[in-house]
Amino acid sequence: MPVSAESRPVPNGFYQNKPHPNSDIITIDVGGQLFQTTKQTLTLAGPKSLLSGVSSYDQTVPFIDKDPELFSILLSLLRTGHLPSKAKAFDLQDIIFEAQLYGIENLLINSHSNPSQFEAYNLETSLVLPLTGRESPSAISTTPFGSVHVAHGSKITSFDWSLRRKSTILTQFTAVDSLLAISPKIVAAGATDFSGLQIIDLDKGFVRETLNWDNVTRSSSTVQGIGSSSEFLFTSFESGRRNSNAIMVYDLQGGFRPVIEIGHCEIFGADLDSAIPATKLNWVSSHNLLMASGSHSGPSGMLGNIKFWDIRSGNVVWELKEKVDCFSDVTVSDNLSAIFKVGVNSGELFFADLRNIGSENSWVGLGDRRKVINGKKEGVGCKIESHGNQVFCSKGGDLELWSEVLIGASSKSENKLKDRVFRKNLMGRANDMGGSRITHISFGGNKMFMTRKDQQFVEVWQSSVRDSDLKSFS
Repeated sequence: MPVSAESRPVPNGFYQNKPHPNSDIITIDVGGQLFQTTKQTLTLAGPKSLLSGVSSYDQTVPFIDKDPELFSILLSLLRTGHLPSKAKAFDLQDIIFEAQLYGIENLLINSHSNPSQFEAYNLETSLVLPLTGRESPSAISTTPFGSVHVAHGSKITSFDWSLRRKSTILTQFTAVDSLLAISPKIVAAGATDFSGLQIIDLDKGFVRETLNWDNVTRSSSTVQGIGSSSEFLFTSFESGRRNSNAIMVYDLQGGFRPVIEIGHCEIFGADLDSAIPATKLNWVSSHNLLMASGSHSGPSGMLGNIKFWDIRSGNVVWELKEKVDCFSDVTVSDNLSAIFKVGVNSGELFFADLRNIGSENSWVGLGDRRKVINGKKEGVGCKIESHGNQVFCSKGGDLELWSEVLIGASSKSENKLKDRVFRKNLMGRANDMGGSRITHISFGGNKMFMTRKDQQFVEVWQSSVRDSDLKSFS
């Protein structure tokens, strides 16, 4: 093919057109190899990227003294939002390091951990994250980017979004019972036998701040549970004498400034049921309410309550008292507009529609209504969490996936709320299930994280139908 007067041959066999002042095409020399792309593609790198200044070149070919093969992979990432298949030939850490140098690591994170890639029906175990020491995980927390923090004994081990870089710090706690990721490098941690909620910088390994609850007895204030919304941090405290408790609300954007104290309870005499501390805090964004749940075992069996708090007024909007088949665990789903619990006696799954908020006898059973045989509590140790449009429920070493089945046309009638149908599926391949009892379930990015009793590692579950980047580089 003849070379036109407006072009010249270049070493890699391509022809470089002479740049035109109004041309949208940019030619870049990376390590001696020429690449052509558009200004719009380079704009996707962001204003802080090394590539942002390249798009301003009109008359000269900019030179970047870096690896051209890795640049080719990152350029494909800019164009498509995904890594190309040829990226499998490279070590993921090399690609991460190069993306950091170009200032486009966020694009790499999105391609790796995009929540839209989470496919609940096709999850299977992809790898395990080993922990140091002999202690099993006592708490786990994830971030939207797919990084995960794990408390085991007095230590907190963190894995970055790629699950390749691991760091471990030693805390002041004998054992961490509650853990919440505020950011990829900052966590809130607490224990049931150590006073105060600690805000810990995991990167630098020090306690930035300790938050305490000033209770009436002036004793220590131990942490029973932690939760958060986009604006607030919620902490359930109990006095060291275990005769009073409350939920403190802090401003996440205002340096953890106390906003309001709600649910202050005092125990008088032998009335233990008057002040059950909340051990699980879930923010319900669709209703701007905080769900606080707690239970305890007494002479009359397992008792508990679920309260929905309006943190603006400090009042309870709805309360469910658990006496007959108290929850082993409970969760709330904004997407499904429902609360779900596992009965500690029956082991069955129940749901209560949030659109029936305020009504009595709200629970509807979803299981096969098994009867308790010889007083055995089928639901002890069961865990339940919601994610997207699904509910995940553990039964021993197995995991069930519950989803709503849409039947018929939509209706605004009250009876329609009672006709909601949910179905379950068993998760994963045969060799993924069974084994030790599942103790924690959490979600981050496009992954599910799970821990088991007496095991010193975290299971990572991903979609089996996607040729995921994580599997490709394992």
